[in-house]
Amino acid sequence: MATGLSLHVGLNSVDADQYGGWDGALSACENDARDMARLARAAGFDDTSLFTADGTVENVTAALREAAGKLKSGDILLFSYSGHGGQVPNRKDSDDESDDLDETLVFYDREFLDDELNREFARFADGVRILAFLDSCHSGSAVELPAEDEGNTPRLMPVHKQREIYERDKEFFQGLQRELRADQDGTKADALLIAACQDDQFAMDGPVNGKFTGTLLKVWQDGGFSGDGYRAFHQDIARRMPASQSPNLYVTGRPGEDFLAQRPFTV
Repeated sequence: MATGLSLHVGLNSVDADQYGGWDGALSACENDARDMARLARAAGFDDTSLFTADGTVENVTAALREAAGKLKSGDILLFSYSGHGGQVPNRKDSDDESDDLDETLVFYDREFLDDELNREFARFADGVRILAFLDSCHSGSAVELPAEDEGNTPRLMPVHKQREIYERDKEFFQGLQRELRADQDGTKADALLIAACQDDQFAMDGPVNGKFTGTLLKVWQDGGFSGDGYRAFHQDIARRMPASQSPNLYVTGRPGEDFLAQRPFTV
């Protein structure tokens, strides 16, 4: 019998001391993590959750590496993240980002590069199914923040703060990018990811759940979803979302087509 492990990270704020006085206050990210953990438990996963101050780079990577040490071919990892997203400039000698930007997850203590997440996923054994849901913004640095939608705010690290933190920590980020490039040599983990929006859009927070996670939960209906496969699941979520926030389904590496065709959250 296959084993399913899940990790759910929800940050309603970040450490203002690490982000130049910005605390990134949000309302619904911890609720998103709790609800995704509840969904995972009902589907047969063993779940771990990290909330706000526990959502550090060290804690998240430790939890992922622990899971990587346990799962084998045929098993499954479910990872969900709710919080702010950001971007940092990609190194000039790197060609893995067409927009010259690395997307980031804004963890409690620092931004976590998309290539860092790929490195952690690449630690899993061949044949482990990796499924990730990211409820955060991944928007271009030239885009202005939208007006708040019925009191909800975008899960985007402010552009001026992204620039400020990058300039302050440029040597660290450039060194990390060099390290990641050397480690991975272009290798992409085999994973299926569904993100809350397109790169040039914003993921909206809400009073109870983020717009994306709340819609996902409604489509899933506590297991009542009747569609086939992750593509159908993504499409049903997208149909219920506003045009200003279109969830993105994409794969890295070569996850098997049989995985994509499975009923969502099958262990």
